Parts: sequence; C-alpha cells; structure tokens
Amino acid sequence: MSGSVVDFHGHLAVLAADALVADTPGLAAELAAERRGHSPESLAVNRAQLGRLGPQLTDVAARLAALDEMGVDIQVVGPMPMHHYWADPDLAVGLARTVNQAVAEHCVAAPERLYGLGTVPLQHPDLAVALLDRAVTEYGLYGISVSTTVEGRELADPAHDEVWRRAEELGAVVFVHPWGCSLGARLATRYLGNTVGQPVETTVALSHLIFTGVLDRFPRLKLVAAHGGGYLPTYIGRSDHAWHTREDARGCAEPPSAYLRRMWFDSLVYTPRALRHLAEEVGADRIVLGTDFPFDMGVDDPLARLDAAGLAPGDRAAVAGGNALDLLLKGRVQ
Repeated sequence: MSGSVVDFHGHLAVLAADALVADTPGLAAELAAERRGHSPESLAVNRAQLGRLGPQLTDVAARLAALDEMGVDIQVVGPMPMHHYWADPDLAVGLARTVNQAVAEHCVAAPERLYGLGTVPLQHPDLAVALLDRAVTEYGLYGISVSTTVEGRELADPAHDEVWRRAEELGAVVFVHPWGCSLGARLATRYLGNTVGQPVETTVALSHLIFTGVLDRFPRLKLVAAHGGGYLPTYIGRSDHAWHTREDARGCAEPPSAYLRRMWFDSLVYTPRALRHLAEEVGADRIVLGTDFPFDMGVDDPLARLDAAGLAPGDRAAVAGGNALDLLLKGRVQ
C-alpha cells in the first residue's frame, strides 16, 4: 500500500436511490432549480454525458479499467453529490441507507482498490449522527460526502455540531463537494454555474466554517475540500486582512489562513502553476490527488499534471498518495 497512487475524488451513481425520490415534489423543486441555474444547452450536454458515463459510474470492472489507464491504484468513491436535503425523516433515512449500502457493495468488490464515502441527512442532525455511525462501523465506509449548504443552512450552523463531533470521534473523513450554485440564474449562461459557481460555493462554505469557529471547536475534524477548495486558498490574504482589521470579522481564534493547514484539498486545480500555488498556501502535506472521475470537468491524467507542477520528490509522493492514506487510515475507528 505504501507508495500507492490514491485518487480522492471518484463518484458512484446509485440508481436505487434515484428511484426512491422519483416523482416527489422535492425532486421536482430540485430539478427546477437546476434548470434555472443552467442553460438548455448545458442541461442537454449534462444529460448526454450521464448516459455515456453510465458504466463508469456504476460498474466496478469499468471503474478499475479506467483507474488502470490513469495509473491510479486506489480510488475514494463517494456518491453523486445529490444529497436531497429536502427529504423528510423517513425518506432521508431510506436514502442514506440505500446509498451507503450501495457504496459499500461497490467497494467490497475490490477492497484493496476502492474506499467508500457515504452520505447522511444533515437536515436531520440526530438521524445523521446515527447513520454516520452505521456507515463507518457497519458498512466499513471511511466517512461521508456533504454538499456546501443544507437547504439554505450553512454547514457551519451549530445544528450540525453533533455531526462534526461524531465524525471527529470516529476519525471519519468529511468531503465537501458542491452541487449546484446559490447564485442561480445569474450564472446560467455558458456553464458558469459549474465553472464559477461551484468554486464560489466551496469558498463560501469553507469561509463560514473558518470564520464562525467551527474548526476551533473541532480541531481534529478531517475536512477535505473538492476542486482545490474553490477560490479560498487563492485569496486568503483578504480574509486575513479582515480578521486583523475588523473586530466583527474575528469569530475564529487565529487568522483564517491558519485553518487552511487544518483542512485537506484535492489537487483538481488544472494547471501546474495553480497546483504549486495551492501547495504554497496550504502545504503539500494537505493536498490529495483528485480527478472528479468520470466527469468532463475532471481529469484523466492526474499524475502527469502532478509531475508538471515540479514539486520536491517527497511532496510529490505525499500528494500522489501518502497524504490520502494517512488521512483515511490514521485514527479511524473500525
């Protein structure tokens, strides 16, 4: 396992979960919001892509073949980031159990190569805690994937503290991955809802977690941000300036930049220069490889992009897999 290449950002489609929400008012509202946030052209491309990628999103053999082509030894597989936080308690429990079981079954088909992340209904924190326990201790998952907001409620809302506390106790990973963008129609043109909107959503969510002191309360939380953490690492100096200058911005114990070294970030920032900058801001020991497999906004040459960044050999090895294995395995309750 030492020296393995680990992709921290793979997706699984769970058709049984889709069937549970089909024809529900909540899904209709979710799809309506998606239509407002994307042009008809982008929605058509998305539909075609999902149809084309079906095998890679569901079939273990197809996934492993793709990983072999990329030179990836291990992939962290999480559900498609549609957590349906609008669901009532009964539906929410059914969804989480269905998704978590599906992820576990997918990964157990190749346990040396596939490590699973599940989901929990953050809109019902008491249920989320119980389902997180079950995901880790019964299904053998390594943590959960969450979106950037919970039906308009920030991840940093105190309502979620009990979930973060239990994740910390279990040594479970919390992978923050946006779905959609709260800016809606303003970014509907030319796929800006994804290219600009999703990094914005991650930046806002992480900023709330930092500035409101959540990471002070839960310093051992294994928080991993998709897509390089959005724009936050790039412009963290402005956050630090506000913290030093304004008392009303000082809801955390240390300058915001200090918290970048308490999180982890995937490497999906596309260019060698951007990856070098991310390493400078957060530390190479806080970066894990990420492909966003198998979508077109992801990459299929993660090692070539890592090599192009020209990191020191030890840093390159850490990003390629060492950091991910430490994050997944150390301190984990089984």
